[in-house]
Amino acid sequence: MVEGLSHITFVVKDLERMKLLLVGALGGKEVYDSGDKPFSISREKFFEVGGIWIAAMEGDSLSQKTYNHVAFKVPAGDLTRYRVAIEKLGLPIREPRARIEGEGQSLYFYDFDNHLFELHTTTLAQRLKTYARNK
Repeated sequence: MVEGLSHITFVVKDLERMKLLLVGALGGKEVYDSGDKPFSISREKFFEVGGIWIAAMEGDSLSQKTYNHVAFKVPAGDLTRYRVAIEKLGLPIREPRARIEGEGQSLYFYDFDNHLFELHTTTLAQRLKTYARNK
């Protein structure tokens, strides 16, 4: 039986740039750096962001942007602060998709390696309740 999410891994060209995003902009913390003695397939760093283990491994960037993404739950009042931090890093912000009333707000942005991130203000329960109300 699946117990929950273990971790999310991103392959990135530059581990320090990923640290700027995960620690500097999203408020996470670095908890491990393999240095020149990796135990995995390449150099890596581990981070905790909102209680989630994020692994960043050195490698080639994605060749193109897609809508595949990871979303973090954030308070609605913090979206502006996150937008400013992301803009300071020069990361491209993607316009959000159309929303219905009660669905929450999202801030979508691509990292340095074409991974799409979303900062979202509601939960699954809230989303399902909104959809049920709007059927």
